[in-house]
Amino acid sequence: MWLSVAIEADAAHAETLSDALLAAGAISVSVEDALAGTEFETPQFGEPGSSSSPLWDNSRVVALFEPAADLKERIAAAARQAGIEDLPEIRCEEVAEQDWVRLTQSQFEPIRISGRLWIVPSWHVAPDPAAINLELDPGLAFGTGSHPTTRLCLEWLETSIVPGCSVLDYGCGSGILGIAAAKLGAGDVLGIDIDPTALAAAADNAARNGVQLRLAHSGEPLTQTFDRVVANILTNPLMLLAPLLSSRLKPAGRLALAGVLESQAEQVIAAYAPYLPLRVGATREGWVRLESGKIG
Repeated sequence: MWLSVAIEADAAHAETLSDALLAAGAISVSVEDALAGTEFETPQFGEPGSSSSPLWDNSRVVALFEPAADLKERIAAAARQAGIEDLPEIRCEEVAEQDWVRLTQSQFEPIRISGRLWIVPSWHVAPDPAAINLELDPGLAFGTGSHPTTRLCLEWLETSIVPGCSVLDYGCGSGILGIAAAKLGAGDVLGIDIDPTALAAAADNAARNGVQLRLAHSGEPLTQTFDRVVANILTNPLMLLAPLLSSRLKPAGRLALAGVLESQAEQVIAAYAPYLPLRVGATREGWVRLESGKIG
């Protein structure tokens, strides 16, 4: 049995309270929007290289503790250490021991991308054995197919891959896009990432799916050009990568970028304008896919 402890805090104290609770013996701590689920909920977006987003003015700090007789005193001391003199109401709930692996697995179901393309966690039976099934498990590297930007890229790959074409997946993460490209008929597929953990995950996932992916760290020289280039990252790095990604495209090649909010599309288009024209190819849940090359 565990105890989940929730404390309301403002943005000025939430982070220091989190650190103090960890020092007081918390097993884990998270900071949430105290107004989540209401009309006043505030989404937070962060990007590599950008200043961190501020915490919510109305935050909820949730800590997991082992039961202890002095727990209230430890929490009060942590609050004082964080500069909170008048401790707000503390809500405690018992958390029963569970099969956490099975609980996590239950949150991931097969995802239908299209009539012939599915993403299937390894513990599930493929709903359509005749489809192109990408076997992929959640892991440390981003990319399970559930995020709108990943779906936008998968939909683009399905319509743009031609048999034997070469593909560059820049910022490959779990390798899902490169694996999809290979299963859709691409020939040479190269995945590049800055994170060694992502490259290891991509290699494992490629082996699980029985496809060949070449993988490389982003610090290695890249001189090859490709028929298709796809990058599902975020706006800031995509803009910085404009000269590189544009130069890796063959003259008749096609490029797709994702990880861009609708409000950011024009600035990314402007960043690539000196190299090649981009347009909005599709939108999903506030995100856009930017494309170059012919339509269809």
